[in-house]
Order: sequence, then C-alpha cells, then structure tokens
Amino acid sequence: QMEDPIQLKEEGNKYFQASDYEKAVQSYSQAIKLNKDKALQAVLYRNRAACFLKKEEYAKAASDASRAIDINASDIKALYRRSQALEKLGKLDQAFKDAQKCATLEPHNKNFQETLRRLGANIQEKVNSQGMLRIQFSTDSRVQKMFEILLDENSDKEKREKAANNLIVLGREEAGAERIFQNNGVNLLLQLIETKNPELILAAVRTLSGMCTGHKARATAILHYLGIDSICMWMSVDNEEISLAVCNLLQSITDCLLGQGKEEHHGKEEALVLDTKKDLKMITMRLLDMLVSKKVSGQGRDRALNLLNKNIPRKDLKDHDNSRSLFVIDNGLKKILKVVGQIPEMPDCLPLTENTQLTASVLLNKLYDDLRCDPERDNYRVICEEYIKSKIDPQNMDKTLHAVQIVSGVLQGPFDLGNKLLGMKGVMEMMVALCGSEREIDQLVAVEALIHASTKLSRATFIITNGVTLLKEIYKKTKNEKIKIRALVGLCKLGSAGGTDYGLRQFAEGSTEKLAKQCRKWLCNTSIDARTRKWAVEGLSYLTLDADVKDDFVEDEPALKAMFDLAKASDKTILYSVATALVNCTNSYDTKELVPELVQLAKFSKQHVPEEHPKDKKDFVVKRVKRLLKAGVVSALTCMVKADSAILTDQSKELIARVFLALCEDPKDRGTIVAQGGGKALIPLAVEGTDVGKIKASHALAKIAAISNPDIAFPGERVYEVVRPLVSLLNTERDGLQNYEALLGLTNFSGRSDKLRLKIIKEKALPDIENYMFENHDQLRQAATECMCNLVVNKEVQERFVADGNDRLKLVVLLCGEDDEKVQVAAAGALAMLTAAQKRLCSKMTQVTAQWLEILQRLCLHDNMEVQHRGLVITFNLISADKELAKKLVESELLEILTYIGKQEDHPKKQHIIGVARDCLTKCMDYELIKPLSQA
Repeated sequence: QMEDPIQLKEEGNKYFQASDYEKAVQSYSQAIKLNKDKALQAVLYRNRAACFLKKEEYAKAASDASRAIDINASDIKALYRRSQALEKLGKLDQAFKDAQKCATLEPHNKNFQETLRRLGANIQEKVNSQGMLRIQFSTDSRVQKMFEILLDENSDKEKREKAANNLIVLGREEAGAERIFQNNGVNLLLQLIETKNPELILAAVRTLSGMCTGHKARATAILHYLGIDSICMWMSVDNEEISLAVCNLLQSITDCLLGQGKEEHHGKEEALVLDTKKDLKMITMRLLDMLVSKKVSGQGRDRALNLLNKNIPRKDLKDHDNSRSLFVIDNGLKKILKVVGQIPEMPDCLPLTENTQLTASVLLNKLYDDLRCDPERDNYRVICEEYIKSKIDPQNMDKTLHAVQIVSGVLQGPFDLGNKLLGMKGVMEMMVALCGSEREIDQLVAVEALIHASTKLSRATFIITNGVTLLKEIYKKTKNEKIKIRALVGLCKLGSAGGTDYGLRQFAEGSTEKLAKQCRKWLCNTSIDARTRKWAVEGLSYLTLDADVKDDFVEDEPALKAMFDLAKASDKTILYSVATALVNCTNSYDTKELVPELVQLAKFSKQHVPEEHPKDKKDFVVKRVKRLLKAGVVSALTCMVKADSAILTDQSKELIARVFLALCEDPKDRGTIVAQGGGKALIPLAVEGTDVGKIKASHALAKIAAISNPDIAFPGERVYEVVRPLVSLLNTERDGLQNYEALLGLTNFSGRSDKLRLKIIKEKALPDIENYMFENHDQLRQAATECMCNLVVNKEVQERFVADGNDRLKLVVLLCGEDDEKVQVAAAGALAMLTAAQKRLCSKMTQVTAQWLEILQRLCLHDNMEVQHRGLVITFNLISADKELAKKLVESELLEILTYIGKQEDHPKKQHIIGVARDCLTKCMDYELIKPLSQA
C-alpha cells in the first residue's frame, strides 16, 4: 500500500483517464488522509470533485470543490466544478456566482462565457414561469420568511413594512448580505422590483445597495446579474425616491469598482483579482446615453449627471491619471453640450428639472479643470467649437438659438473656455441681434446669454457699448415678465461690475429702490414660475449693494420668506444669489480701509470717493441681523448647506460662512442659532471650501463654543468634529479675536470630559496653547492659561510637565505671580491640580525658579478668596508629598500664614479656606514638625 500522497494522486489521475472513477476516488481519498501540504490538498479535493461529477454525485462534488476553494479562493478549476455541481443541484444563482468568478479570472474563456449565458437564461426562464415566487433554493428561514411576506399581496401592510425594513438592515450587515446573496436573494430582489410596487422597489434597491457596499466581488456579480441597462432604466423613472435609491445603488457599485467607499471585506474574496475597467467604461457609456434620451425623466438625467460629476474627475490632482475624464470628453462631451443647449420653452426639449442644465455646466467645468495640459484643453475647445458651429444656421433660427444657449451654458461652467467661445466669429453680434428680435424666445435666450457673458469686464465693455440700450429698451417695452426680469438682472449685473453701488445707480438712473421693489414683487408672486422668481433673487443680490435697498428688503418679511423657500430648493444659482444678498444685508463682505490722505487727494482731483452710507453703520447692521434671525434665516442657511456638492460651490460655502459669522456676533443670538441647527451646519463649512470660508466658519463655531453647553450645541459625537476647526484658529496668521474665542471654546470643551481633552491633544493644540500663555496680550494669556488649567487633568498632559528639559512648570509658577487676577486664578488652579496628581512635580516646583516660595506666600495671602484657596491647596499638596519639603515650608514664613488663617473663627464663606489651612497644620503635626498649641 502506497503512503506517498503524490504517487497516490498520480495513480488517481491514471484511473480517472481510464474512466475508472470509483478507484480514482479511492486513490484521492487515501492521498487526502496522508497529505499535509495545503496546496496539494486543494488539488486532491478538486480532482475528487471531478470524479463525483462523473459519478453524478453532485452534493459530494460541490462539497469537495468548496474545500479546495477554502484553501485557494482563486482555484478556477474548483470554482467551475462547483458551478457545474450547483447547477445540477438546481442552485442556479449560486452556480451563476461561481461562473461569474471564473469569467472574471479568465475573461476570454468562451466556455465560461457560454456557461454564464446559459445559467442567466435558465434563471430568467424560472423567474418568468413562476406566477408567485416559491422559494425553493433558500436555506435561511429568516430570509425566506421576509421574501414570502413581501411577495404575498395579501400580507398585512404593517408586516410588509417591517419585513422590508428588516431586509434593508440585513443587507447592510456583511453576514446578512452574504446570506441573502447565497440564498438566491438577488433573483428574489429582482422579482420585488418587477412588482412595480414603489415601496417594494425601494426596499429591494436599498437592500441591493447595502449588499454592494464595500464588497467588490459581490458588487460586480450583482451588476452583471441585474444588467447596467436595467439599472439605468430604473433610475430613469419619474419618481424622485426610486431614482435616488437606484442612483445610490449605482454609486455603491462604482465605489467598489474604483476601490473607494467602505473598507473592503477581507477573506476568501481577497484572492480574486477583478478587472473593473471594462465595467466602469460600460457604466460611464450608459450614463452618457441617458443624458440625451427622451425616455429618461428629468430626475433620472440629474442622477446621471451627479454620478458623472462625482466619479469621473480626479479627486486629487496629484494623481496623474485623468483617463476617465478624457474618455468622457471623447465619447460624451457633445452629449453634455446637448443638455446645456436645451431650451425648456421649446417643444422638442428633453425632460429637465430646474437643476439639470446647471449640473451639466458644473460637469463641463470639472472635466475642463481635470485636464493636465494645453493639447487636452485645445481638444476640448475644438469639440465645443465644432458642435456650436454645427448648430449655427442663418436659415434656421431655432438651431442658432441652441448654439447661443450652449455658449450660455459653458459660461456657467468653465468660464475661460466660455470666454473663448464668445470670441468665435459672430457669436457676440448674434447674441446682441437676438435681443432685438421680435420673437420672445429669442429675447429670453439672448438676454440670459448676455448676463452670463458680462461677468468678465472685458466682455462687459463690449456689452455696455452694444447691449445696454437694448436691455433698457426690452425692460421698458416687453410685457413678458420672464424677459423683463432677466433684462433687469442684466442691467444690475453690468452696473455692479465695479463692486460698488455707485456704478449700479448710474445704470439704474438713481432708481435702485424702485427696481428692488419690483424684484421683491416678482419674488413674492407665486403664480410666476420658480425659475423666473429665482432671477428676481439674482437681481436683489446686485441691488442689495445699495444700503437703502438692503434696509427695505429686510423689512419686507414676505419677500425674505419667499427667498428662503426658494433657497431650500437647492439650485446652484439661487444658492449663490441668496448667499450674496444675505452677505450684502449683513455687511459681512470684506471692506478696504480708506487712507485719509488718498481720500483728500481724490477729492482735490474731483474724483468720486465712495463714502459709508449712514445705513451701513453698525446700528443699522445689527437691526438687519435681528430682522433676518426673526424671519428664519438660520433654517434657510442650514438647508442650503445640505445641498449636493455639485450645486453648493466653494464660493457659496464661503458666503454662507460669512453670514453665519455675522449672525453669531451678538452672544444673545447664539442660542437661537444653535436651536435652529446652525451649529451642525457650520461644521462642514469649517472643513471644506475656500480658505477664507473655512476660517469664517471656524470663527463662528468658536463664538458658539465659547459660551454654549457643548452637549446641547454639538450633541453626541459631533462635538469632536468641532475641535479641529477651533485648533485651526490658534495660528499667528489669524487675528487676536479669532485666537481668543478659539481658546475660550477649547477651554469650555476641555472642562467637559477627558475624551474631549484627548481629542484636543491629538489635534496638536498643546504647543499653540502654551505659546499663547507667553503672550503680552492680557486676554489671550488669560484664555490660554484657563484652557491649560482644564487640560492638566489629563494624565498625558501631566506627563509632559513631569518630563525633563522643558519650562512648562516654570511658566505656570511664574503666571501665579502675575498681577492679573484672572491669570492667577487659572495658573493657581493648574498648579493645584498638577501638584495633587503628580508628587514629582511638588519637588520640581521648588527647583524651577527661586521665586517659588514668595509666589506661594502671595497666593496664600491673596484678597481674592478663589486665588487664596488654590494657593493653600498647592501648599497642602507640597506638604503631603514629602516630609523634607514640608520641613522647608515650616521653616519659612508660610507657617505663620497657615497659623493665622487656621486660627480664624469658622465662617460659611471662608470655611473651605480655613479648612485647607488647618489640614496643612495637621499634616505638619503628623510629621512632628510642629506641636499642638496645648503642648507648645
């Protein structure tokens, strides 16, 4: 009898080739018993599985193949044999999964591809042949029960809702997701979607989304099983909830394919190397096709654009691979241009939402910004120019109108490129000519294009020369409100191009209040479509540069509320316009200080000198802020912050942060701001956006943190997110007020819990706090010392004081001798806690400075009872730490001070002080350094 596993394997192979499967099984089984090598063991199980397949013992074949796969997850022969066995056992979904892995490992193997097609057809045939689902493959009773309830039309509504929610929760757990997947779950979820019941569709899609999150192999299998065409079809429906849920599913799949999102689950799948590029290209092509399909709803088009916005451009420009953007530009740029060129008022327009074209403009901008060199940018420009030229037709004004609309859309995206497109022969002239057309649709499109083109002063000069008269004429003569309001905005935009109300007044011929009143009237008129009312807000964003206008505006509560309601609709333009108007009303923009000498010089040369309007003085600004708070501005701002990143630009974030900071100025208003969600809204603004925006948001957070209960202002884990923005203000580049209020906020936080103290330490705030303790500015020094007083409770901070080679303890001791009482209170508190917690610091204190004893005596005799109490506690800590140290204190004048205080009569207000002094004397008596009065 052979005892060599390798020889036994060879013997088994010979029997197998001779079709003697029984003897082959015996040889492989004997080898399995004797073998200790894992790699060989996998081969033996795999070979025995092949024998069982030939013998039609499919359960044994599947079992042996599984054992081989447990040893080597990418054993393609074992995977294929298990797939064959499972197919014969009727477990088609599991067989399909194994075949999918085989096809992934060897994409060009025709045998695997044919097996996949056959299994897919068999599964679909089984699905179609069942009137009501019979769960014949499921081995998990919990999963089976859920599907039975969901697919039974006679089930109780409450039971169905509970089952749907349980299924979603199960899909989000790794173990639950795998159980659903292994038990024919994808097929069952597909049947839920095919019921066309919105609630069941949502439950199924959300479950699939959970199953795909963070698991590349499962996400790939689900993508292929469902098919990208089906997924895009579901996302195209005119149902916001379903469209969003499917969008989230596709995002989860894309995250896995890109290797992003939740951390990958490790285990058997780890060994599988999945080639995802082909799948990503397939998804991208289908999304681009959705953009120009008339069958896709406006919601679906928005979802496709959002997915492209999020996943195509590079997240980090340091990554040199921008191939995804180049692929989209070559295969889909014209499709995106077609979307921005749509005219909603025309009959052949694709289904759109109010956000569709702006989101497409954002995508154009992101793709352009993702290009790495001039040749790539030139290619982008040439595609745009050729597409626009193809639309210009003097014989067909509708086509020409689309060309102007495309230029207008590009100007809202990559502006530099838009500016170049404006330079194309005849484009500007065509826009001006269309303004004079008798067709209202021509005027509407041309006026919008002129508004977007006038952002750059170089172009604005051309328009001022050629278009202002036309705009004024249109404004005065047209009876179409849509055109009238756009003409007004165009005039306002041109007038405010210089950034002051002076130019605006010149264009408005001194009637800014009248124009603003008309804008407010349009804004409040709900019978006008939302898109036109948004133009009214844009007009006000320019007109509120005028102090009289902004004062009237905040007094008009219906107009404010109408603007806030529009802001909650989350449109890129409206967000920016609302934020701009609010910045103007709160005067939270940056102002340049006028140099008196230059003012005099300007007056002498008879130049216009801008002067501060009486209504721009502080009292008026404060009143406007109060009015805005009363009208519900905080709720509007919190909604704006929640807008999608494609809509909420960094510039809008900065403006919102400026407004929040202005609102937080009065401490009495901060509670209202917190109650309405302002604290939560400020956190993302402090983390993402422009540098200025992050500083403004961090400063607003500091103002709230300085005086609010952190548990109320930032409940739960949110408080830990606030620490970093506060620490970012501890910087010499920030101004003194920002430093001071950040220190107050950190002081408040550090007094709450040790977990918060650890977070402050982790953010490396200690060196900065110590630096401010050296500051000449009294308030900064005081705030830093108070913060350190709270931080020294932490053991890690204490260890830093104990460590050799630093002057931390010396600094605290010297600060105890300061004249500033508040600094003394904080420093003495810190020293009391340090000497109580670390005995080594008691002896170290006597070595850091020769003035230590004098400072301690001054503390113990201080008029401020809080300082005196802390001085006596320090004394008690020194006495308790070491007998020799106690002897040194007894031999000084400190004994006389302690005796004087200890002899005082009991008094409720001073009892805590008297008590500590007596404890000091008692400890000295225990050391026998002094004797009781009766024995003296």
